[in-house]
Amino acid sequence: MKIFATEYLLIDLESEKWHCRRCNHDLGSARENYKFGLLVHERDPREIHAPILDEAYEFTFAPDPDWVRIIEYYCPECGTMMEVEYLPPGHPLTRDIHLDIDALKLQWATREELKAPILGPDTVWERKHHHH
Repeated sequence: MKIFATEYLLIDLESEKWHCRRCNHDLGSARENYKFGLLVHERDPREIHAPILDEAYEFTFAPDPDWVRIIEYYCPECGTMMEVEYLPPGHPLTRDIHLDIDALKLQWATREELKAPILGPDTVWERKHHHH
């Protein structure tokens, strides 16, 4: 059974693997950091945040590339951008999702697989207003 983890990530609970939601590419063990299965591209922050002021000024509005780097993560199969993070140079990639796979398996053992994510506020509103 595959469950939705993020807008672009699925977890296959049977194989315990991360998958791209766009192309279903296997991204590696769900017990590990999904970013290890992605393509990583480092960007100069001045490419993203225009300096606005010209080089005549010591300080601009762009982040200093000696202090920060922008890291983009892409699916190696379809090229979907999965995540972006700002890190100081030399900082290891972060692990932003750490799930208890065994607990997820128990939680989903009696549920049906969802074909699309359920939006909480709409679902809650509909339940509240259909119990007249």
